[in-house]
Amino acid sequence: MILEIVQYGHPALRQPGRRVEAVNDEIRQLAADMIETMHQAEGIGLAAPQVGRALQLFVLDLSAVKDRPSTLEINGQPTDPASVMPLVLVNPEITLLGPPAAGAEGCLSFPEVYGEIVRPEGVEVKALNPQGEPVAFRCGGLLSRAVQHEYDHLRGVLFIDRMTDHVRQQLQPELDRLMAETRARLGRAR
Repeated sequence: MILEIVQYGHPALRQPGRRVEAVNDEIRQLAADMIETMHQAEGIGLAAPQVGRALQLFVLDLSAVKDRPSTLEINGQPTDPASVMPLVLVNPEITLLGPPAAGAEGCLSFPEVYGEIVRPEGVEVKALNPQGEPVAFRCGGLLSRAVQHEYDHLRGVLFIDRMTDHVRQQLQPELDRLMAETRARLGRAR
């Protein structure tokens, strides 16, 4: 089922996600719906707060991206990132690795808004999979950037919060327009 992706200005985007107490059929269905929604929106990642659910859950699928490489290590062994896509991570914990690197980012909650963001090159991840089993891996490149971006959503942090003042000032008119549109929609929904 395609879910509504909330846009900038919606309060759900600033609400930190709660830990998922049990990985059950409801959580698996939510993850499946989020993957379907992400694919339909042509995105590479989607966090539960972006569909109005304050839970620590996000999905990723970078298999269609060919121009921005990713690395993945599972149990210390290099692994093809495409082999684990789509990826569902429940209650993720991350450890940032490596020096900072700049890269372009967008967000499904900010249509047509892109900015340069500096993030650590790599990340170590521990989470649960859709069966409730522990998973752990290290990643770099676009996969690392996407994990960090979606992890931020679980804490109510948006990619615009990580932009330099200069980049954010350049985007401010577009951000103001998105905020006004979202508030107008929310006002009509009441």
